[in-house]
Amino acid sequence: MPELRSRPVEGIPAVLATRDGFTAAAARLAAGTGPFAIDTERASGYRYDDRAFVVQIRRRGAGTMLFAPEGHRAELTAALAPVLNGAEWIIHAAHSDLPCLGWLGLLPGSIFDTELAARLAGFDRPNLGTMIAELFDIELEKGYGDADWSTPQLSEELKAYAALDVELLLELADSLRDILAEQDKMDWALEEFSSIVREHAGDTHPQPPTWRDLKGVSNLRNGSQLAAARALWLKRDAIARRTDTAPGRVLANKTLVEIARVLPTSGSDLARIKGFPRRRKGATARWMAVLNQARAVPPHQRPRVHRTPHPVPSKTIWTKDYPDLWEIYQTIRADIAELGDDLGMSSELIIRPATVRAAVWAKVGVRADKRHRGPDSVAGSIRQPDDVAAFLRGEGAREWQIELTAPLIVDGLF
Repeated sequence: MPELRSRPVEGIPAVLATRDGFTAAAARLAAGTGPFAIDTERASGYRYDDRAFVVQIRRRGAGTMLFAPEGHRAELTAALAPVLNGAEWIIHAAHSDLPCLGWLGLLPGSIFDTELAARLAGFDRPNLGTMIAELFDIELEKGYGDADWSTPQLSEELKAYAALDVELLLELADSLRDILAEQDKMDWALEEFSSIVREHAGDTHPQPPTWRDLKGVSNLRNGSQLAAARALWLKRDAIARRTDTAPGRVLANKTLVEIARVLPTSGSDLARIKGFPRRRKGATARWMAVLNQARAVPPHQRPRVHRTPHPVPSKTIWTKDYPDLWEIYQTIRADIAELGDDLGMSSELIIRPATVRAAVWAKVGVRADKRHRGPDSVAGSIRQPDDVAAFLRGEGAREWQIELTAPLIVDGLF
C-alpha cells in the first residue's frame, strides 16, 4: 500500500506576502544548494488572466516556501530574481508554468522538466501524482488543482497541496535523470529542455488576446456573424478586464460563438440560446444592445473571413483528393511508430505528425493540382534526400529528432 501523504513532512509552510517575507525567504534560498524546484498555482478559471497567485519553491538546505505575489509583484521580483534567474529549475510541465513566472520577471538559465522527462523515459502516465506513486510509493493528496487560488486566505488544505507539489520534485528529477541515462536519452532530454527555455524566454508579459483567437470563430462564414462575434468579444473582454473575472464566466466561448452564428433578433430568442446567462440581471438587454450595435456596422466595415495560409492541405482534403499521396505519409508514420515501440516512447514525441505531413507534402505535393499548391504551399521544398534534414530543422524539429527520423522519411520518399 502506498503511503498517503496529505501534509508535507516538514509541516505546512506559511504563505509569504510581504516585502520583508520575500527578502528573508530569498536569503534562505540563496543559502541552499542545487537546483530550485518550482511550481505555480493560477486561477484562470476565476480571474481575467493566467497569472500566478501562489509560487512554490523548494531547494535543498532551504526547505519549501510559498509566495503570494498579488499586490506585491514588483517586490517579489526584486527579492527572487537575483536568486532564481539564470539558475537550474526543476519544474513539472514547464509550458504551463514558465509564462506566468516570466510575467514576474523570473527566468531560468536551464530547466529539467519532470513531465517531459517521464514521457521520454516511456512512462504512460507522466502526471506528477502518478510518477511519485510509481517511483517512491507515496500517494499525494490531490484534488485542489482547480481551486480558486486567488482567494486572499488559503485554507490549510490548499497550502498543504501547494507545498506537496514541490516536496519530492527534486528527488523525482534525480530518479528520472538516472533512468534517462540508462536509456541513453539524456542528451535528447537536454535538447528538449533547452528548446523550451528558448521558447519562453520572451514571456515577460501577457500577450493581449484578440477576438480572432476565440475558439470556434473560424466556423463563422459571413461578415454579419463576424461583426457580432467581434462586438460580443470586445464587450466581454471589457467586463472581464474591469472586474478581473475569467472571460468564460462573463459569457462562455461556446455561447458567444453560437449567438454570433444565430444572430437572434429579440431578447427572447437570445435567452433561448444554450448557455446564455438569462437569469443574470440585465444580461439580455446588455447583450442585445451589443448585437444591435454590430448590426449597425456598415457592410464594408465588417470583418472578413480570415484566410489562414495552408502550406499543407488538411487531412480531409488530402485523404479525399490524393489517397495515393496520403498512403506514402501513412507508410512513413508506421515506420516512425515502429521506431517508437523500439525506443519505448510515443511516436508523436519522436516527431510531430504535422512535421511529417509537411515533409511528405514538400516532396510529393508537386504532383497535386494547383488548387492545393497555392503561394504558401511547401510543395517542392524537398527535391533530393539531402533536403530532408534542413526542411525538418526549419519546421522546428530538434537535432535528435532529425537524426532518428530523417533516414525513415528519406526511405519513404525516394
